[in-house]
Amino acid sequence: MKALLIVDVQKDFCPGGALAVPGGDQVVPVINRIMDAFPLVLASKDWHPKESVHFGKWPPHCVAGTPGAEFHPDLNLKRIKKTFLKGTHNRDDGYSAFEATNDELAAYLRKAGVEELYLAGLATDYCVKATALDSEKNGFETFVVEDAVAAVNAKPGDDEKAFKTMRKAGVTLLHSDEIV
Repeated sequence: MKALLIVDVQKDFCPGGALAVPGGDQVVPVINRIMDAFPLVLASKDWHPKESVHFGKWPPHCVAGTPGAEFHPDLNLKRIKKTFLKGTHNRDDGYSAFEATNDELAAYLRKAGVEELYLAGLATDYCVKATALDSEKNGFETFVVEDAVAAVNAKPGDDEKAFKTMRKAGVTLLHSDEIV
């Protein structure tokens, strides 16, 4: 079975948010378009406490229970079966969805019979990359939908470096047209 994992498509990572990813909102229509191709759709959210070591590296964002931590308003939530919360401890960066604290993602996927995990969301060079690498480490055939992700690009080319790292780890990159 295959599943789609929507990584951190939250208000704070979209234009106007506390840590806006350039083009972060542009992934939403692509994700909404490909959802129906998957029997199982899951999501992750950054869900940081107000006081977090993570905010030494980044401006405060996706603080648990705040409007900025909510999903982008145009994301189709009807198909999302479960949301995994990450970065929930004050000493936890929580880049990978496999670090979720409300449930163990790898165990959940195995119980559901998932063999192929497709990733879309934010940000290519941080949370998507970390989740893709952990997916491979956990034995899932992993795919990243290139036109359904966007990068922070703190340094120009960080997205390409992330894609290269993911490919080297065995992750397959594809376009949404290859899914639907």
